[in-house]
Amino acid sequence: MTKPATIDAPRLAIVLARCWRSVSQVGEQSIAEAGMCFTDFVALEALLHKGPLTITEIQEKVGLASGSMTAAVDRLEQKGFLRRKPASNDRRAKLLELTPKGKTTVERVFDHHAAALEDATKVLSNAEKIQLHSLLKKLGLFASGIKRSQ
Repeated sequence: MTKPATIDAPRLAIVLARCWRSVSQVGEQSIAEAGMCFTDFVALEALLHKGPLTITEIQEKVGLASGSMTAAVDRLEQKGFLRRKPASNDRRAKLLELTPKGKTTVERVFDHHAAALEDATKVLSNAEKIQLHSLLKKLGLFASGIKRSQ
């Protein structure tokens, strides 16, 4: 099978969407296998890697709806995975932080998730991963700028 000399944007978008769907299914399955729902995982993962955050900050980072985020925080607090404390710069806001139990849990789930994603991307060499990362970031930033300017 010969590769085409050029690839138009619609074809590239289709390949990108299909690729993302496949990779995201691997990721979501790994989270479920580790015993957690996706919404809970992304909230805990944000706290693990960014430190204490407000609900709004987590929403902005992971793109969840307000209702989903509030339900997840309530659920995670009931399970003892996080705690709310007053934010020092805003009396109305609550800062969320992992408890030791939450940190241990999300580290275990994240390790399982990372291993599944590594397995799914092992077809690429490290150099190819670096190149793909750079190209996707470039495309995403450019497309985001177009979207905002329209």
